[in-house]
Order: sequence, then structure tokens, then C-alpha cells
Amino acid sequence: MKRHWWLLFCGVALAAVARADTKTFDFGPWAPGTSPQEIGKRIAERFLGSPHVGWGPDGRAVAYQEVCTWYGALTYAKLVGDQNLTRQLVERFEPFLEPANAWRIPPINHVDACVFGALPLEIYLQTQRYPYRVVGLAIADGQWDNPTPEGLTNQTRFWIDDMYMITAAQVQAFRATNDPKYLDRAALEMVAYLEKLQKPNGLFHHADDVPFFWGRGNGWMAAGMTELLRSLPAEHPQRAAVLAGYRKMMKALLDYQGLDGMWRQLVDRPESWPESSSTGMFTFAMVTGVKNGWLEPAVYGPAARRAWIALAGYVDQNADVTAVCEGTNKLNNLPYYLQRMRRTGDLHGQAPVLWSATALLR
Repeated sequence: MKRHWWLLFCGVALAAVARADTKTFDFGPWAPGTSPQEIGKRIAERFLGSPHVGWGPDGRAVAYQEVCTWYGALTYAKLVGDQNLTRQLVERFEPFLEPANAWRIPPINHVDACVFGALPLEIYLQTQRYPYRVVGLAIADGQWDNPTPEGLTNQTRFWIDDMYMITAAQVQAFRATNDPKYLDRAALEMVAYLEKLQKPNGLFHHADDVPFFWGRGNGWMAAGMTELLRSLPAEHPQRAAVLAGYRKMMKALLDYQGLDGMWRQLVDRPESWPESSSTGMFTFAMVTGVKNGWLEPAVYGPAARRAWIALAGYVDQNADVTAVCEGTNKLNNLPYYLQRMRRTGDLHGQAPVLWSATALLR
């Protein structure tokens, strides 16, 4: 009898180990200079030396791509415990708290403006300094002034870019307050966009009247779903729909990843060029999904690793990310997308490489 119970115990233990192994993936090791620690530090320090990027009609307010890079640098600094980097990143924001510099804070009238709220909320989460919370929550709450009859923000326009901009601000407000209303807003909005814009192949048209699978637009969607799922409780009524949309998209991306590890400027068009900002966003989404058990590690882990290795090759000697699609409006015109210019050092590309580094370190 003792032998029987011993064999049974060993069998259960081995089965548990096997199950645990299926839930892990070792993303490393990394060649010298390509680790998330090294790449993240180089890009974060490059950001500190860069000027502010203007947004809006007069170019005075801080642009969303700077906000996204700044957020990525802050989360990277926290994960690696680089207090000096954190201090410098916070100091970069401090002048905005002075009334004379309030014009740097965007108005609460557009999704691209309101993502700014995620930035002071991250600083609040790391420093517990109340003025940052006040600024961030004013933007997150202002975004839901006069909502639509369906409960959506009146800034809703059904462009896929929106689903990072709206989600980031609202999820950060939840992380700062633990008030579920912010998650409810973001989840309701996300499900509405999934229902309207996700296509049977799992990808997203740039807008309902623009039938092209623009790379970075799909990246914004992937990153937005990922940030939301990181905080959305298992019992939330919208979680199942968001997770299903996320998994459907990740499965589609596997089919379109190039042999070089990259995704393209138009995801489904092999004649378009390999593009770094979308690849960074998809890498962030896949790495996070593997680490949180949303995706099968044996399938998605190798794809995400290939993508990170490829991305590292697009970071030049100046810590500038190359092959970044220029800022893109929507237009129902295929040549318009195929002919978008490639930029180097554009913050649209710097940000998602930082996000990917944080996902690998988290």
C-alpha cells in the first residue's frame, strides 16, 4: 500500500511539473547588446535627451507619441530599479505643474490628447505625489463628460488608434484609484470597437470606411487590449469578449509574421515594407499574453522572441529605431498606405520598443 501511494504521489508531482512547464517560456538568452535591459536603457536615455514633440493646431501641447514613450521609459526604469532614470523622467514633467506652463497639457477634447492622462498617473503610482493624480484624473474623468447614449465617450470615432489612447488613460486611472468605473468605461469602449472593426481574419480595418489592415493601427489595438487585460478582473462582464478578440488577433498575427520576425506596414500585404512600430506593439502584446497565460507558450513564445530579436536589429547606433511609419491619417486609398514614409527615431517607434522591453522584464 505504501508503494502504491508513493507511485501515485510521484505521478501527480510529475504531472504538475509538466503542466507548469507548458505555462512558461524562456525568452532568453540574448546576444550582447540585444537584451531588454540594454535596449530599454539606451532608448530611455535617448528619450531624456530629446525635445518635446508638439501636438494640436498650434503645436504647443505634448504629443501622444511623446506620452507613450515617456510612459514606457517610466515603466522600464521602475522594473530595473533605476532610481536615477526615474528621477530624471519625473523632473521632465515637473515644469508642467506650474500654472505658467499649463499650456503644455493637452485639452480634453480628443483621444490623442487625453492619453496624456496616463503619464501623470504613472508618475503618481511611482511617487505617490498627489498633484500628478489630480492632473491625470481630471483628464480621465473629463473624457467621459457628456457620454453617448450607449455610455461611450463622446470622443468615439471608431478608428483603431483610439483603442490604445482611450484605454491607456482609463486603465491608468483605475490603477491609481481602484475605482472600477474606469475599467467599466474602457471595457465597454473596447467591446464596441471589437464588434464594429474586427474582421473575420482577426485583424482590424483602420476605420469602418477604410478597408486596409494598417500595421501600427492594428498595433494600437493589440497594445490597448493587452493593457486592459492586464487589469481587467476575471469576473468582469466584458473580459471574455475582450480576451476572445485579443486571442483571435494574436492567432491572425502568427500567419502574417515574416521569416525575419517582423510584421509589415500593411499587415496582410507582402509587397509592403517591414515596419518597426507595429512589430514592437505586437511583440508587447504577445510577450504579455505568454507571461499571463492567455496564449500558448510553445506557439507564441518563439514568435515573440523572433520579433524582439528582429526589433533589436532596427535600433541604430544612436538608439534610434529605424523603419518607423510616419504619422498616418485614414484614407480609403491603397497607394496612400503603401507609400507612407519610413522615419528614424520617430517616437511612434521608440515607444513600442520600450513597451516590449518592459514586457520581457515584467
